[in-house]
Amino acid sequence: MNTIGEYLSLKEFESIIFGNSKIDISKVVLDRVNESFDFLKEFSGNKVIYGVNTGFGPMAQYRIKDEDRIQLQYNLIRSHSSGTGKPLNAACVKAAILARLNTLSLGNSGVHPSVIHLMKEFINKDITPLIFEHGGVGASGDLVQLSHLALTLIGEGEVFYKGERRPTKEVFEIENLTPIQVEIREGLALINGTSVMTGIGVVNVHHANKLLDWSLKFSCAINELVQAYDDHFSEELNQTKRHKGQREVAARMRQNLSDSTLIRKREDHLYTGENTEEIFKEKVQEYYSLRCVPQILGPILETINNVGSILEDEFNSANDNPIIDVKNKHVYHGGNFHGDYISLEMDKLKIVVTKLTMLAERQLNYLLNSKINEILPPFVNLGTLGFNFGMQGVQFTATSTTAENQMLSNPMYVHSIPNNNDNQDIVSMGTNAAVITAKVIENSFEVLAIELITIVQAIDYLEQKDQISSVSKKIYDDVRAIIPKFKEDQVMYPFVQKVKDYLINN
Repeated sequence: MNTIGEYLSLKEFESIIFGNSKIDISKVVLDRVNESFDFLKEFSGNKVIYGVNTGFGPMAQYRIKDEDRIQLQYNLIRSHSSGTGKPLNAACVKAAILARLNTLSLGNSGVHPSVIHLMKEFINKDITPLIFEHGGVGASGDLVQLSHLALTLIGEGEVFYKGERRPTKEVFEIENLTPIQVEIREGLALINGTSVMTGIGVVNVHHANKLLDWSLKFSCAINELVQAYDDHFSEELNQTKRHKGQREVAARMRQNLSDSTLIRKREDHLYTGENTEEIFKEKVQEYYSLRCVPQILGPILETINNVGSILEDEFNSANDNPIIDVKNKHVYHGGNFHGDYISLEMDKLKIVVTKLTMLAERQLNYLLNSKINEILPPFVNLGTLGFNFGMQGVQFTATSTTAENQMLSNPMYVHSIPNNNDNQDIVSMGTNAAVITAKVIENSFEVLAIELITIVQAIDYLEQKDQISSVSKKIYDDVRAIIPKFKEDQVMYPFVQKVKDYLINN
C-alpha cells in the first residue's frame, strides 16, 4: 500500500502503475486539501478569481452570476470532452489519474476532498476513464484529455472496466461509488494541468528503460557471436571519457559478459608478436554497431534518467491555475499548467529511442549480411540457400519501422500553433509529443524483437549456446520456449508478436 501524502518518487509512481500497488490517502493530505478548499470558499466571496466567478480563457472578461457558478464548472467539463482518435491505454490513463491526484493533493487547487477520494477509488479498482489520444495542445495543460477524466468523476462519459467499455454510471452502481458534486472550481482544477502528458511520459520512461536494457544485452550477445575483443568495453578505455552514461553502459557490459567463454583478449591474439601476415584474416576492430555500444547507449541512458527526473518534478508540482496559497492567504494567477517541460523531454526521449532503434537495425543488418559478418549464412538462413529465406522477410519490417521512427522523431516542441482566440498564443504540444514518443517506443520493441529472433537463430547456427554468458543463455532459453528453431520457412508475424510481448513484459 502506497500512501499519497508527501513526495512521490518515480520508483513509487511506477510501482503503482505497473506493480498494481494500491494507494491510500494520508490524513496530512486530507487536512491540507480541506484547508485549501475552505480557504478558497471564504476568500472568493467578494473577489474576482479566474474560473470561480469568471468565464474561461478569452471569456474570462465575463463575470458569472453567483447562481450560475456551479453550472459553469459542469459546462466546462462537458464542452471540453471533445477528444478523438484512439483511446489511451490503461497504463497511461492510470498514470494520468495518479499524476493529477498527486498534484491536487498538494493543497494548491482548492478542490473538495471528495475529488481525492474518488480518484483513489479509480486507481484501486482499476476503473479506466475513456480518454482519447487527440485533443490537447498542452498549453492550459491537457484540457481536453483531462476533461474526459473529469467527465467520469461526475458520473458521466464512459470507462473501461473488467475488459469492457461501459457507461460510467453503470460501473458506479456496480462499485457503489458516488460522483463528485462540484463545490467551487472542481471542473477547472481537474482539467487545468499537465497530468496526462506527464502520466504518458512516466509510462514512456518505464518502457524506454526496458529497451535500453534489452539493447545492451543484445549488443553483448552479438559481441559474443563474433568473439569480439573486450577492450572496447573495458574499464580502462571507458574511464578515459568522463561521461557517466558511457561508463555505466561499459560496466554493465562487463558484468553481463563476465562468464562468457567467447569474448577474447587482444593480448592473447593480436599482441603476441606472432602476427606476420600481410593481410589479417581476423578483424582488428569490429564495426561501429558492435564496438561503439558504450558511446551510443551512454547518452541514451543519461537522457532517459534526466527525463525521469523532470517527470518526477512535474508530478510533484502544482500545475494548476490559479494557485491557492493558504499560507500567505492569497490566490496567484499564472501559467503553471504550461507543458513545455514535458514536451521538450518527450522529444528528447523519442530521439534517443530512435537512435537505439537505429543501432538495433544496424546490428541486425550486420547479422544478416554474410559478406560483412563472414561467419553466418545470408539472412541467418538455417535451411537451403536459394530455396529458403531465413530472416530475409522480417528485415524489411525492421527497416521500414526504423524509418518511421526517424520520421516521427522530428520535434513537437517547436510546433506551436496559436488557438483559443489567440489567448493561447504559444503552446507546448506536450501531449502530442508524449503520444508520438509512445509510438516510437512501441516501434522499437518490434525492431528489437526481430533482432532477438535473429540472434537466437545465429547462436543455433554457430552452436554456441553452451559458450555464451549466463545472461545471454537466459534470453536464449526464454526465446526458445516461445518459438522453435526453424530451418523451413515460417509465417513470421506470430513469432515477432510473441517475442515483442516477451520484451515488453519482462
